[in-house]
Order: sequence, then structure tokens, then C-alpha cells
Amino acid sequence: MTACSAPLSVAFALAASVLAQAPDRSRPNVIVIITDDQGWGDIGYHNPAVYSPNLDALARSGARFTQHYVMPQCTPTRVAIMTGRYPSRFGPQAQQANNAPAFPLGTPTLGTMMKAAGYETHLVGKWHLGTSTDHGPTKFGFDYSYGGLAGALGMYDHRYRKGKFAENWHRDDEVIPGWENGTHATDLTAREAVRVIEREREAPFFLYLAFHAVHTPLDERGRFVDRPTQLDPERPGRWLDEDEIPWFHDPDGLIQRERDPEKRLLLAAVHHLDHAIGEVVAALDRTEQRDDTLILFTSDNGPQGSWPGNAYPDDLKLTGFNQPIPMRGKKTDTYEGGVHVPGFAVWPGRVAAAEVDAPVHVVDWMPTLAALVGGDAPAGVDGMDLAPLVFSAPEHGGSDARPPRELYWVWSSGSNRRALRHGDWKVVRYGKKEPQRPEDWQLFDLGRDPMEQRDVGGEHPGVLADMHRRYLAQRARDKPNPRRK
Repeated sequence: MTACSAPLSVAFALAASVLAQAPDRSRPNVIVIITDDQGWGDIGYHNPAVYSPNLDALARSGARFTQHYVMPQCTPTRVAIMTGRYPSRFGPQAQQANNAPAFPLGTPTLGTMMKAAGYETHLVGKWHLGTSTDHGPTKFGFDYSYGGLAGALGMYDHRYRKGKFAENWHRDDEVIPGWENGTHATDLTAREAVRVIEREREAPFFLYLAFHAVHTPLDERGRFVDRPTQLDPERPGRWLDEDEIPWFHDPDGLIQRERDPEKRLLLAAVHHLDHAIGEVVAALDRTEQRDDTLILFTSDNGPQGSWPGNAYPDDLKLTGFNQPIPMRGKKTDTYEGGVHVPGFAVWPGRVAAAEVDAPVHVVDWMPTLAALVGGDAPAGVDGMDLAPLVFSAPEHGGSDARPPRELYWVWSSGSNRRALRHGDWKVVRYGKKEPQRPEDWQLFDLGRDPMEQRDVGGEHPGVLADMHRRYLAQRARDKPNPRRK
């Protein structure tokens, strides 16, 4: 597995491709794939213990971002992707997982931008930016939507937790009677994506494809759909019917080599997810659209780690079920383990197969796609348009040097976890009180210490003061929390 890389000078393969045009259309189809709670180590091209051949093949055929960043949790990352802005710009409700509207009606999104640029727009899978049907995807530029409006859900009955938003499996923001009970959410999501790809249309399409996997509850039943995943009472360490459920088995035997049953269940969920993404890619091949389609891939945050269970239908208690990662922290952390995740871009013949070492963030996708499709990125975006970087690459006759950028995180409605990165320097602050002085921060040199194990603030007071100043400038742009003085 690979830790974060220090160099910032790269031949930026994504940007090089973005300026190119597909041979038989002026603009490509665009598919944004986002998985849920898939940590850095929960994918094969980072970890040979994981079976994910379809994802691995995609990654190796395109630009693999070695320093790819998101927010520490599901809703905030979705805000960042949809708007190109850090979620704290919209207020505390956007800073952690939430059923409340993350941003107001009328907020420019990827959906509205792509639709205005002439794309047919689809959202398939998890929304989690406002769970009521009057704040669903079709209110934000999507022609069609399908999946779950809330956060996680029971994988087979597709309900959220008990209460107001329990029933939210929908089509075009209208709840589907019976919630299509009995089929795994991963399969329903992939089938809908394939239908989108196979539609006849005049315009190019934009598909935001957000899988619920591999978020808990982990529930892999195979053909035993009436029997929730459970340990076999007669065979300790084995799941009931595990020998007959295909997702627990792969041609290389990787999944069965894992002795921990909970880790094995996560590997089975990754196998299932990977198969579903393979079906989506196969549909592009079958309809001869693969060469005309840009695919962007990310997870929404770092690994879950452990889970108490009983929050969703058929929800198991799990402990230490993700694969290990070479970073500090996990989901909801602003340390690297919570925000540094797999990410890549694929466009056959347009994106070169290469590792990209420059720090990138999902807030970059809005301005980059706007440049690609001739759309208008809204004013005030925090992301950077990656396309012009192609002119800095040596093979295109320019210099590959560029100034370090700032990346910024605030997590939880109470703003309990904060971080800022500039170049290889990163500051982290935990606690309810806002940092008042440079000494309130931890300072890490990611180039020398990617595990964030050594606070070097005392050795670099000038750097610490500069990072504190940068944080205050970013924080001043956030929408304040009305409940805090």
C-alpha cells in the first residue's frame, strides 16, 4: 500500500485529456461514481488482499490520484462534489451526516450546471443532501433520479432508520410503494445505471452514480434473500450459507484467505460492488460509448472501522471490519485516514495511464467539468479547474511548477474537527473551541510524516503562524453557526 507522496510537480494526465475532444461527439458522457465508506485499503490496486478487478482495471487505465481528498463523512463530501464548495460555506447542517437540507433550493449544483450545458442528467443511488421529497435531486437539476434520499439503508428492504424518513426509496423524488423490497441495493443501483446508459438519446448524458456499498449494514445473502446475514451457529467464524454465496468467493481465493469473518464480510461487499461497477462498464462497451465517456471515481470518506449495529434493518454489530490503511484516523476524522481516499479518472484514449501525485479534492470536479463541457461554474467555488494544468506539463512545452494550494476541512455541526493543508504542511485541531492562536494546532509535515505521528509545531513557529492565518481566512468565508457565539 502507498502512503501520500510529497512531490507536487506532475504531468497531469487528467488535465491533458480534458482539453481533448472525443472523435464522434463534441463532449463526452460523464459518469461520477462515488462509493460509501470505502477506505484507502478497501480496493485492490492499493491492497492485494482485496478482490476488485473491475475497479483495478479502470484505475490502471487512467489517472490514479495518489493524494485524493474528500470530506470526513458522507453528506459533507456530497456537498463538496455537488457544489464545488466546502460544506462549511453552507453552515453547520452541511458539515456532518444529516437528513436536513444541506443547502438551499436554488443552489447551483453539478446537476444544474450539466443540464444547462445541454446534458441529460441522472442521479442513481444515494442522495443524502435533504431527505424530504421536496428537496430531492429533481429540484437540483437532475432530469431523473432513483435510489435512496436518506443516508444508509437496509440493503434488502431499502428503508432508513425508524422514524420520519424510514421510507425514502424513490423514483424522481416520489417514494416507490414497497421500496422494491427483496433485491440488494447494489444490484438495483447497477441495473438502473445500465438502463440509463442503454437509453436512446440525442444529447450526451451525465450520470451521478452513488452506491450505498460498502456502508453498513453489510448484508450479503446471495440467493438466500429471506435470511439476513448471520453467523453460522454450528461453524464458528463462518457466515450462514457462506459456502454458497458467490460474493464470498473469488477465482484467486483472496476472500477466503481472510480468517476474520467480519473482514471477510466487508471483502464480500467489495466484491459485490466491484461486480456491479463491472456491469456498468460492460454496458458502455456494449453500447459503444466507452471511448466517449469520462469516468470519475471516489469514495466519500475513509473507512468506518467499527459499528454498533441496530441502526438500520438487519444491521450487524461489527468491529475492525475494514482493511488496514497506512494513515492515521478513519471516517469522521480530519487526519489523513478520514479524508484521503481512492480516486481516479478514466477516459480511453484521452486520459493517460499514470499516477498523479498533486493534491486534488472533490471540490475540483465542479470547475473541471464546467471547463470540459462548456458550462458555467458558479461564483465562489473552492475547487480549481484542473484542465489548464495540462499547459504546465513538460511534454506540452511548459513548466510543471505551480504554487502549493490550500485544502480545508471543518467537520460536525459543532465544528469539532478542523484541518488545513498547504503544500506538505498540515494543521489539525480537535475540540469545540475555535483555535485562537497558532499554538492551538498540531502541525505535521506530510512529506516526511504521512502517518501524522509527530507534531512539529514547536520546531516551526513561523510555519504554524502562517497556517493559523490561512485557517482564519478560510473560516471567515464560512456561514456562521447561529447557535454559537
